[in-house]
Amino acid sequence: MPVFTPEYLRKVAYHIYVAKGTPEHEAEIVATHQVKANLVGHDSHGVIHIPEYVERINKGHIVPGAPFVVEKEAPCTAVINGNWGFGFVVTERAMNMAIEKAKTHGVAAITIHYQSHIGRLGDYSTMALNQGMIGLITADSGAGPKAVAPFGGRARRLGTNPICIGMPSDMEGPVLLDMATSAVAQGKITLARNRGEDVPPGWIINKEGNPTTDPEEYFGGGAILPVGADQGHKGYGLSFMVEVFSGLLTGLGFGIDPQAKHNDGCFISVFNVEHFRSLAQFKSEVAEFVKFVKTSSPAAGFNEVLYPGEIEHLNEQRRLKEGIYVENETWEQITGLMTELEVEEAVGKP
Repeated sequence: MPVFTPEYLRKVAYHIYVAKGTPEHEAEIVATHQVKANLVGHDSHGVIHIPEYVERINKGHIVPGAPFVVEKEAPCTAVINGNWGFGFVVTERAMNMAIEKAKTHGVAAITIHYQSHIGRLGDYSTMALNQGMIGLITADSGAGPKAVAPFGGRARRLGTNPICIGMPSDMEGPVLLDMATSAVAQGKITLARNRGEDVPPGWIINKEGNPTTDPEEYFGGGAILPVGADQGHKGYGLSFMVEVFSGLLTGLGFGIDPQAKHNDGCFISVFNVEHFRSLAQFKSEVAEFVKFVKTSSPAAGFNEVLYPGEIEHLNEQRRLKEGIYVENETWEQITGLMTELEVEEAVGKP
């Protein structure tokens, strides 16, 4: 697999999106979010999506430069219509709006509908924790195509329905829970297929409802399982509630419409710690709590206990030094787009 610097991959993504009519500031935001996903080790949410996003622009499922419309607003709340703009752009702006509201009123909640894929949720909660606030975000695809079977079922009825919570702290890396409520994010199935690899047991079932490790069986009518293995009812219950917050509360609805555009409905909530207690004390205690949890002796097969978000922080430090690996299949698709869009000269050499 070829290896690239994050700066080069950002340049690649930026020039491809600009060539497709994306305003420069939006192309910069999208490229930054995608490469950040690769840096922290979530390649399933990174540059692998460039060809997919270009295809969605071609179909009108992503509208670069779309207007950001506030449909309803109160001091602590807002309802945002993204008009099928890049989800990274819409959600980043909405999170900034929630942070500003929480600065004054202590708490804020915002819903977003009609926007494209928002990528890795961790970026948005990190925006809040960097401002001394707790950030929570959930996402769902409304009536769009589904990926996950409910606990006890074999047909797809849910999205991967991620949830993310970020806490300000005195730790070097962000204290950040960022998880799909399914056993795995759908992008990791695509990644395994592109790499010619099997997936671990417990991730997916085939169309008959039987366990499988072949990613092709997922694309052949199978489904992803809820998080929790034999306790999957817990992941399923959490997924159900995420869908209510991100699909029903946003007004997207539910169900399956095979012709629907991909739409990430989002619920955002921000809590200003200073409205509850001293921020400095809270950040110090979160760090102390992390260190206390990490004093647990490692179990067999483990070297240490990691706090939520630590593995991503360690991945980022390593990949900033070593570079980002991109599987051959994905890179061939991206270089094909660079040639087609005639941006190779603008991008330059790795």
